[in-house]
Amino acid sequence: MKNRSIKWGIVGLGNIASQFASDLLLIENAELTAVASRDFSKAEEFGGKFNALRMYNSYDLLFEDPEVEIVYIATPHNSHAELSIKALEKGKHVLCEKPMALSYKDAERMIEASKKHNTFFMEAFWTRFIPSVQDVLQKINKGAIGKVNYIKADFAFHGSEKENKRLFDKELGGGALFDIGVYPLFLSYIILGNPKEILAKAVKHKNDIDLQTSMILQYESGQSVLHASIVSESDMKAVISGTEGRIELNAPWFVADGYSLFKNEEKEATFTLPILGKGYSHEIIECQNCILNNEIESKLWSHQNCLELSSIVEVIKNQIMSAFLELNYFFVIKYLQLIIFH
Repeated sequence: MKNRSIKWGIVGLGNIASQFASDLLLIENAELTAVASRDFSKAEEFGGKFNALRMYNSYDLLFEDPEVEIVYIATPHNSHAELSIKALEKGKHVLCEKPMALSYKDAERMIEASKKHNTFFMEAFWTRFIPSVQDVLQKINKGAIGKVNYIKADFAFHGSEKENKRLFDKELGGGALFDIGVYPLFLSYIILGNPKEILAKAVKHKNDIDLQTSMILQYESGQSVLHASIVSESDMKAVISGTEGRIELNAPWFVADGYSLFKNEEKEATFTLPILGKGYSHEIIECQNCILNNEIESKLWSHQNCLELSSIVEVIKNQIMSAFLELNYFFVIKYLQLIIFH
């Protein structure tokens, strides 16, 4: 039975779901049973392209499908919590795109639902499962670069408000932090854990989302300097430095196909570790193994990991939103002063 096929459903049929579905086809014991979109023509097109057995115009109908075992949720960020909980309540396992929720409170509700209904839940941090990251973590744990005391990582691109309205829509969870800032935060967290202190500064958009955010995470004996932007580009390499050397993950680091190990400022070795497909395949395999072993969480990206990263994001969100409010208040006061004293 452990080699049986796992039957998947996908809700939210955008670009990420398309890439995910293409990787699903590479997994021998994975089957795309159903897809759902509120636009049925989109469900038909997507389902036909990726050989889905059934297409729905309702997420609820997919959740009711008795054959679907696990649901991949790839809708806009603001719907992740409610859809995940609804699927878990229907007895479905869930792989939910990052960020799993827009608030720590919602993240807690999602984990509680998984435990209550004894159903598998994982946030879709695909980077955790790619071969390069797995290998780097093993080397760090074995002391290959000594004690890690510095991490530099960013994720940046030039987004178009005209072409990607969701990215600039506050209600949908847009902005640099939620969309891509979670990646460098994730890297810092899996290597150094929970920080003692967090400092974040952001550039504000007229829609009250962050266009770019820079973050410093302070640890007992180290720091992480992290950045996310949807209005500028970067080399998207990641550097992990320790007392005895450093590791550089190939760009783009979050789906790196290898890395280099440096000692005494000289490259000591280069490692090539290709991903399977587009990289989503590795998290798919992890989900399926957990389900076949009757586990409701992954040991590599556990419920606790999900919650702790969510709490870090919450602190940063509150810092930058508070700064935005102060900025708005400053301009209101200045405007009133101009009116009164003109």
